[in-house]
Amino acid sequence: MIAVVTGASSGIGEATARLLAREHGAQVVLVARREERLRKLADELGGATVVACDITEADAPARIRQAVEAEHGRLDLLVNNAGSAWRGTLLDMGPDGMERHMRLNFDAQARVTNELVPLLRRSAPASIVNVASVAGRISRARSVPYSASKFALIGWSDGLYAEERPHGVHVGLVLPGFVATEGFPQRELTEKWLTRRFISTPEKVARAIVQAGPGGKAERYVPRPYWIPAALRILAPGLVRRAGAKAPAPETNSR
Repeated sequence: MIAVVTGASSGIGEATARLLAREHGAQVVLVARREERLRKLADELGGATVVACDITEADAPARIRQAVEAEHGRLDLLVNNAGSAWRGTLLDMGPDGMERHMRLNFDAQARVTNELVPLLRRSAPASIVNVASVAGRISRARSVPYSASKFALIGWSDGLYAEERPHGVHVGLVLPGFVATEGFPQRELTEKWLTRRFISTPEKVARAIVQAGPGGKAERYVPRPYWIPAALRILAPGLVRRAGAKAPAPETNSR
């Protein structure tokens, strides 16, 4: 298996690269901005292709494709994991804040995918996994631009699945909730026994990514109980809106 993982220098992306290489024998193409960390990870994995770039840059998708073609000549799995969040109200962040989220969390994912789909079709059966968020189903105060970008990613993924299924390319979704990572330890939640169970780890998200990619699942929530508020958003939207308005804003997370 040849797999591209974006946002691979830490957190969910790093955990996914490790899982794919060690348990599934994948040759991984590591994509992120921090070259030093990528090369260290590549050494730990016994070798991997490193593409150090900012995926929002215009030439990034072409650079990734060129590396895949030069090193491997095929592609079986694309994991669109890179992303980030910045807290603040819509008025505080302004149009620039919205554009910043959309550029990284949606536009860049779409451009990378568009560049790599021909390789995936050639290698079919193949898979794309888009790492969205529970915030892409339920929006809360002080995270409006982030939620909007993830809502866009989810809607795009559903349509992309319909377009690529005839070509043998599966499109899966992973929707993490709170995930404790190096940069965002989620201490305010892990210190309370009542909320601790709702915190997940990058390793659990990585396993969900495999299930939503080669495993062929349509989508996975991590932790699993997060499907409940997402379902309630459809069944009782007023209740979920009121609850979301009272809840504190989540700790930002980046991949």
